Amino acid sequence: MSVPVYEPLNTLKEVGPGIWIADGDIIKMDMLGFGVPFSTRMTVVRLKDQTLWIHSPIDPDDKLFNEIDELGEVKHLVSPNKIHYAYIAEWKKHYPDATSWSSPGVQKRAKSQNIQTDFDRPLKDEAPSDWSDEIDQLIFKGSRALEEVVFFHKESKTLVLTDLIENFEPKRTSNVFLRTLYKLAGIAYPNGKTPIDLRMTFAGQKEQARDCYQRMISWQPEKIILAHGRWYAQNGTEELKRAFRWLDKS
Repeated sequence: MSVPVYEPLNTLKEVGPGIWIADGDIIKMDMLGFGVPFSTRMTVVRLKDQTLWIHSPIDPDDKLFNEIDELGEVKHLVSPNKIHYAYIAEWKKHYPDATSWSSPGVQKRAKSQNIQTDFDRPLKDEAPSDWSDEIDQLIFKGSRALEEVVFFHKESKTLVLTDLIENFEPKRTSNVFLRTLYKLAGIAYPNGKTPIDLRMTFAGQKEQARDCYQRMISWQPEKIILAHGRWYAQNGTEELKRAFRWLDKS
């Protein structure tokens, strides 16, 4: 099934000072009862001590590992939510001294899928001292199904999201089913947002989500990196306001 990917794959691409992305190949995820192909993307931050913080690691290969090694020592492997963890075990095997960080619910999900992933420390609502001077964070609350940990890289003014905004480009696939699904789910470029199935899980608890959204707005991001689809290289705060209109009280 044809789905847009962002070549070149498995190579570092600079986003701003001290921050890179690497686009990965396709994975299949359950969405609205279908096995839907998703493009993948991870984020790498080089901290002031020259060690690396890696968000939602993608399926690696030797080329990517070599580029990472040239950049610095891998110190942190981050699962931002319970469905973004599958490759952390492989990265941990390659970098055994790195700390693996668990998101809410991820250990239970991994166990239910018989995937052996041992995490060292849990992510909380405030950034740990390991990176708090450089990266802020919060747990986006309100969903009955998925709590995502979101991050803000201060130096580059970049918000790092995972599934809270998806932004697929219908024109980059010839598959009619996918083009229709992107539009129905509300995740079609340029107006990507939280997928409709995830939005529905906030019913009756949107006030918690609004509080988290307001904190993200207070960061005034200039860029927004997404795990799936085209990310926003500019106008980050305005795109954030647009994408979260579904939280309006009206």
